[in-house]
Amino acid sequence: EESLQMWDLNKRLEAYLARVKFLEEENEVLRAEIQSTKSSPAGDSWRMKYEEELRALRDALDHAFREKCMAELARDNLYEEVQQVKSRCQKEQAAREEAKKQLSLSRKELEEERRAQIWLKERAVQLEKEVEALLEVHEEEKAGLDQEIASFSHSLESFRCAPVAFQPVEVEDYSKRLSEIWKGAVETYKTEVSQLEGSLCQAKENLWKAVEDNQQSQLQLQHLEKDLAGLKARKEMLEESLAQQWQEQRGEAEKFQLAMEALEQEQQSLRVQIARVLEDRQQLMHLKMSLSLEVATYRTLLEAESTRLQMPAG
Repeated sequence: EESLQMWDLNKRLEAYLARVKFLEEENEVLRAEIQSTKSSPAGDSWRMKYEEELRALRDALDHAFREKCMAELARDNLYEEVQQVKSRCQKEQAAREEAKKQLSLSRKELEEERRAQIWLKERAVQLEKEVEALLEVHEEEKAGLDQEIASFSHSLESFRCAPVAFQPVEVEDYSKRLSEIWKGAVETYKTEVSQLEGSLCQAKENLWKAVEDNQQSQLQLQHLEKDLAGLKARKEMLEESLAQQWQEQRGEAEKFQLAMEALEQEQQSLRVQIARVLEDRQQLMHLKMSLSLEVATYRTLLEAESTRLQMPAG
């Protein structure tokens, strides 16, 4: 029975020793592989390649950040330029409104000048009619005076007496007075006509000035409209370029973000693999320790059994 137990223990010990030997060989192989991977240039090249890729990605990220800063500066500059264009458009709009106001005022002045011209023409026609009426009255009065003078002359020829000699003098005085009145009326008419002609000339000059101001304001308005259209087109082009740059920058940022996420995932997977390798190695170490303990216990048992068998019977 003891020999059977010993045989069983020997078999188990052989199995454990074979397993320990196999695990030690496997451990040595793994250790050699780890040392080879640590000392081999392939591992260094892989690590260097990984570090180079990481460095390149960091440089690309820095470059993208710089491009982002430059794009933000360009966006700010474009925004300032757009604000300047808007302020210029507002100024031109105000100038356009002012030109429209001046144009409306010049049109009102033109209408007033036209009305004044029409009133002056009507007044001139009215004065001409009054002058014609005064001429007719003067002619009638002159004819009446001629008739009276003729009757007085006939009466003087029929009555040749001295007391009536003062009457032709009165008639001459009356005719002189009438001629003076006529001359005064003609002079006043001439002065009024000259004043009307002067006012008419002034009205014509004001009319021409208003027409010229109207033409200049229209030309200025056309120039302002052309400048406004050009500024609007430039504003639209700047807004389109700004939107395009913003979209490009956003796409590049998304690409770099995806690349960083992929690198982080790869780094996480490498960490997981390293943790697994370390855990496997730790498990192997624990297994080796347990096997070494079992081997030590079996050795002690064998030594005790051999000493017991070698003791003398007494």
